[in-house]
Amino acid sequence: MKVALAEVLGTFWLVLGGCGSAVLAAGVPDLGIGFAGVSLAFGLTVVTMA
Repeated sequence: MKVALAEVLGTFWLVLGGCGSAVLAAGVPDLGIGFAGVSLAFGLTVVTMA
């Protein structure tokens, strides 16, 4: 049960942080986070859960 809960929480956090930044980058092109910003967001999301 703990493993399943950890998997759900980790997936939620990765989707929220990483995909949320991709949606922000696509929706607001003036912001300029671009590919590097989305990559950094995915990386930081993984680091925060490590």
